[in-house]
Amino acid sequence: MSTPPPPSQPPSGGFGAPQDPPPGGFGAPVPPPAPQQPPAPPEQPPADQPAAYGYPQQPGPAGTPPPFGQPPTVPQSFPAAAPAGGNEVRTQLLIVGAALLAIVLIIGGGFWYTSGDGTDAGGGGRNTADGKEPGGDKPQAGPAGSEKVPANTKSKPLFNQPNPQPAEVVSVAGSWLTDTTYVKSDVAKVVGYNTVDGGKKWELPFPGELCGATRHVSDNKTAVLFKPSLPTAETKYPQCSEVGVIDLTTGKLVWSGNAKSATSGDKPVAYNEVTISGRTVAAAGVSGGAAWNLADGASLWLPKVDGEGCRDTGYAGGEALAVIRKCGQSSDYTLHAQLLDPATGAPTVSYKLAPGIEYAGIVSTKPLVVGADVGKTAKNATGLSDLFVVGPSGELKARISLADGTFAGKCAATEVEKCSNMVVGNGKLYLPSYEHQGGSSAVSRTNELLSFDLETGKQTTDRADAGEGHTIFPLRMDGSNIIAYKRPPYDKGGQVVSIDGTTMKETVLMVNPADKASQRIETAFSPEYSEYRYHDGKLFISRTTARKPYSDKSDPEYLFVSFTAS
Repeated sequence: MSTPPPPSQPPSGGFGAPQDPPPGGFGAPVPPPAPQQPPAPPEQPPADQPAAYGYPQQPGPAGTPPPFGQPPTVPQSFPAAAPAGGNEVRTQLLIVGAALLAIVLIIGGGFWYTSGDGTDAGGGGRNTADGKEPGGDKPQAGPAGSEKVPANTKSKPLFNQPNPQPAEVVSVAGSWLTDTTYVKSDVAKVVGYNTVDGGKKWELPFPGELCGATRHVSDNKTAVLFKPSLPTAETKYPQCSEVGVIDLTTGKLVWSGNAKSATSGDKPVAYNEVTISGRTVAAAGVSGGAAWNLADGASLWLPKVDGEGCRDTGYAGGEALAVIRKCGQSSDYTLHAQLLDPATGAPTVSYKLAPGIEYAGIVSTKPLVVGADVGKTAKNATGLSDLFVVGPSGELKARISLADGTFAGKCAATEVEKCSNMVVGNGKLYLPSYEHQGGSSAVSRTNELLSFDLETGKQTTDRADAGEGHTIFPLRMDGSNIIAYKRPPYDKGGQVVSIDGTTMKETVLMVNPADKASQRIETAFSPEYSEYRYHDGKLFISRTTARKPYSDKSDPEYLFVSFTAS
């Protein structure tokens, strides 16, 4: 199948105990001066919060071609029950009928699901009904979320894919989970697997290695970066210059292309990362950033450096499109965190970070939350000392200090959208405490999931314990709930839990097998270099790099492993 190029351009992240815990247990906040009543659960997600995963996008404006595989719109709420009375039975029957109809529509619609990495921030968009551009990859749902407890939470292995063995280490970052398909990047290809039996549904080859991918999905499409060719004697290290959009339904390459700048001549610009927000695909690197229309690859803007030496170094997508813009020379530059008009790239909100900050990452685009290592004060190799919550006018709304090493949120140095172990929802930022000694022995490790209020920057009383021997980190939001993974000790299996965003009560969704073979396979994946995807009783854990094993005697290695509960 030929892929049309963009019309306006040529085709083409050890142990180490933190400081002593405060009274009340590790990571517990300082008690408030007076008792406070917990807020009542909201009847619906607040207007500034991402909605839950999997809701179909609204149709585009008039004249926009219909997206592939667009599911039908479903009811967003059920009718309220009427007061008891003579028509009570009839009213209840009507309610049940409406609910059944909604379920049928949901099943028929084939919802799509993506998730942030286990090492990723939450991210994602919200379906809008006010004519504004939809943000991307989170659908509308009730505050309780869409993930249901399986009838049997004890899981069993589903299917495992052997690890490819290229001669050198290559990137295989990128994985997406839908209702019926698990999609995974491989060596110079992307493959779709049936989630029932692991059978291959489709395979999409690329001319060169995959070198980047976004976790976001819009209109059932996602974006990847790839090299224009495999290594050769003449070009041993091809640059990461090509952008491609994949239809997750069909496994087809919708379009691919690259971009040139005023200073690059005939050589396409190289990129470090790619993202999606609504109908905009944006990629950036050290030479600036470019953007394209999701549907057809039409160019929206090209890499450029303005008169003040400013260029886009990395974008973050989901519900809004944000950028870290670097201005000045390498010995004396400043960083700006901005929200952009996704159609033009023009800044709509701008916040200037303090001089001396070398790198910054974006944890959330709505609200805009920026992470940085200020004065290189971050501890425990997190690369993150402070979080900055930016208001709608570019003002600093709150600053959250993480420099004491108590918390395990992280940001990569050179990639803007690679902040991890943090999700945003319910007006809060959720992140785990750094692992510390458990109660049973000196070698037992554990931690807690905690939160900060994004209005005040203060730590809340929220706390969910991982449990003895387990360590917890958030995967994504599900309505107002937090979906989290618990990495197991040596004698147990991992767990997936849903945590109520109001009460912090944990509901177990999955408990993986504790036998040595399953446990060894599950714990062979390091959260630092793996992607975790969970939906509807299925968990997939995958690698982001592939290589030959160190030794012929090494345990078998897998590109990904999976578990299912039913």
